[in-house]
Formats: sequence, structure tokens, C-alpha cells
Amino acid sequence: MRVGAYIVKQRLFGVKRYPLVLMLEPLFRCNLACAGCGKIDYPDDILNKRLSVQECLDAVDECGAPIVSIPGGEPLLHREIKEIVEGLIARKKFVYLCTNALLLEKRFDLFKPSPYLTFSIHLDGDREIHDAAVCQDGVFEQAVSAIREAHKRGFRVNINATLFEGVDAERMAKFFDYMMELEVEGITVSPGFSYERAPDQDHFLNREKTRQLFRDIFSRNGKGDGKKKWQFSHSSLFLDFLAGNQTYHCTPWGNPTRNVFGWQRPCYLLGEGYAGSFRELMEETDWQTYGTGNYEKCADCMAHCGYEASAVTDIVTKPWKAVALALRGIRTEGPMAPDIVLGNARPAEYVFAEQVESAMEEGAESKPRNSGERKATVCDAA
Repeated sequence: MRVGAYIVKQRLFGVKRYPLVLMLEPLFRCNLACAGCGKIDYPDDILNKRLSVQECLDAVDECGAPIVSIPGGEPLLHREIKEIVEGLIARKKFVYLCTNALLLEKRFDLFKPSPYLTFSIHLDGDREIHDAAVCQDGVFEQAVSAIREAHKRGFRVNINATLFEGVDAERMAKFFDYMMELEVEGITVSPGFSYERAPDQDHFLNREKTRQLFRDIFSRNGKGDGKKKWQFSHSSLFLDFLAGNQTYHCTPWGNPTRNVFGWQRPCYLLGEGYAGSFRELMEETDWQTYGTGNYEKCADCMAHCGYEASAVTDIVTKPWKAVALALRGIRTEGPMAPDIVLGNARPAEYVFAEQVESAMEEGAESKPRNSGERKATVCDAA
């Protein structure tokens, strides 16, 4: 109701672009080196940077989004994560604290159960799939243990899963069934974004494969004796979009990102520059030059941080579509909706090295311990 009221207010005031979820990224440092990640290959002095508590709270106040997702890196490595979360809850923001769960059982005592706080635990599939994806054995079992302990302590828990090339639909369906048995409140799911700097470049899905994969998965939802229907932390029309039944354009301003560099242009997944304030991000970003069909790097993206806000806007403007979908369910057969034409997209620009160099010159607090970039280890996903 609070989120719905916020959206209605924006529309009543004629606001064309407004944030729905703030991606508050207080650090890049992580205690894993996943092969599909493009977030951790920075020099040490950047990996050692942190947003302060005040910088985090100022970003939330400046942005005004009702939901705050805290990704990373691994947020539980931040020494002041307790104070950050408490400040957000005091502002009655819905907080999704994203974590790989390796430290979660040691950190539970920092937090108090609240309807505003959800631990969003990263799990990309069953034991074999997930441990391969994160390049470390035993991580799946630690995450499951943390989910059980979170329930005992009264915390809200969901999981977030990123799907890559080669995922078996039947196997993923069984994984989702297992998550319902663990009584997670919801599943956040997204096709992996093809980070240009990810060590593993061979397992990213294109749009055609993504849509067919989600149809194959959704066709198995709730099938079998005693199987619960899966609960997702998404709007119904975003899930319908993943299954190829809706045509949406990206609305990256719906999920703006604040990190140690500033306000990231244009979105959480794609760093093409940084603004000094939220207002500057919204007013001075050339949004029309980004998104699927507009920019080569965005060609295969169907991630929730770009398209969830598009789906939510569609629900608000055409609520009967959501009602019809609730009655009939997600269609997993038949023709798909027309997709965005990619032929007119502008060529990719590779600006990462320049941005890192600039950031180090402007804000480095100490000399890097080594001159090379930190590289994640590519693990054998097979």
C-alpha cells in the first residue's frame, strides 16, 4: 500500500521519471569471486572504499524511493552496516539487504526483525549449480543454514537467483520448489547481465534464449503432488515480460544506483559515468541513448533493475492487464510478443579504465597495494 501510494502520488504530480528502488551500494569488496560478476575487478584502494553512514542516509533522503536494495560487494563486510540499516528502517524504507550469507549467521545479532527488513540471499540454483557459479564449495549449504536460522529469529527472507546459459528448466523448477519448502517469502530472479569485465563471458543468455528459458521454467510452477506455487518478489507483468508476453523498454531511472563513485549512469549494471547528485543524475543524463535498442551493451538485458519499473508503470496505467494475468496465469506457449529491434543501437563505448583512473586520481586515500587490477578467478562451471 505504501509503495502503491507513492507511485500514485508521482503520477498525480505529473512526474515522468521517478525512482522505485534505490540501489545503495556501500562498497565493492566481496568475500567471493564469482565468474559472472563484473563488480569486483577494481584496484585495492577502490575496493577498500566505503560509503559512510551519513552518505548512505543522505542518498536515501535525496532520492526518496520507498524501497532500498543494499547490494555490493558483500554489504555485511561494511563495519557500519548495522547503523545504515537502522537509519533506513527509521525512515520507514523497505530494505532488502543482499548477501551471499557467508557472514550472515555471525551478523544476525546486529539486526532486529522488522517488517521493513528482508535478507535477500544470493542463490543461483541447487548445491552444484550455485557452488559452481560462486567458485567455492559449501556456499549453498551455508546459505540454506542461514535461511533456517533467519526464520528461527523472526527475520524476513527471500532469495535472489541469477540465471545463465545452460540452466536446465526442470532442475531450476525443483530448486524453486525447494525454496518454497524452506518457506522463503519470495524469489527475485533475473537473467545474468553480460558484464564486459566478467571473467566468464561464455554463459550469458541472449533475449531469445532468456524468454524461452523462463517459459520452460514457469510451465512447471506448482506442478506435482503437494507442490506450492512459487512466490516471486516481482510484479506479475515483469514475470510475464520474462516469458516473452510483454514488450517493454528499459526505465533505468526506476532503480538508480549510489556507490563509492557517486550516482552511477545509467543503471546498476552499466557504469558509463557518474553524477554528483541525484538531481544531476535525473536531469542531466541522456536517457534516450541507453537501453535495449539504443545501446549495444544493453542488447541482451532483461534484468529486473531495468524492466521491473517498466512493468510496475504498466500495472498502474493499465491495471486490467494485471487482473487478466492473475486470472489466466503466465502464458508459456504460443507466439511471443514482438521484441525490440536492435539494429539501430549505437556502438559500445569502453570507458571503465578511464573512470577508474579518474576516481583514483580524485579520491584515493592511500596508495594501492599493487598496480594491477584485482581479477576474479574463472571457475569451471561444468
